[in-house]
Amino acid sequence: MASIPFHYVDLRAFSYATEDDRQVKRALRTVLPEGTEVERVETTGHHGDPILVLSARVERADDVRHVLSRLADATEFDRIESELDDRVTENCELFLRLDKQAALGSEVRLGDGITFRAKVEAYPAKREAAVENAREALDRVTAAT
Repeated sequence: MASIPFHYVDLRAFSYATEDDRQVKRALRTVLPEGTEVERVETTGHHGDPILVLSARVERADDVRHVLSRLADATEFDRIESELDDRVTENCELFLRLDKQAALGSEVRLGDGITFRAKVEAYPAKREAAVENAREALDRVTAAT
């Protein structure tokens, strides 16, 4: 199977005091491969309200492929591809925000609530090379689905 030009993918969601953290974890798992560990960190908001930060990192190529294939299911996938120039940083990181509420219903789409950050392999480590590598990887994922 072809290599995937990502070092890792990080996903993170906040569970606020008014939310059920099990539901937020379920939304996060919509994008994650089965068996991926979700870390929990408790923190406090500006006004003293409790916030639970749920996060996961996938590093294995098959796990990254799984996350990307779920991303390819997004209704706005064409938009993601067309905005790669704006979504990849000088540090070769691809950033997206996914809709937490939609993910709770097993749907993947752009929105608010889940932060997606992927470190793109690029040699030399230049943004332009990272954009091209990300574009090729996303094209391969859509061709495989």
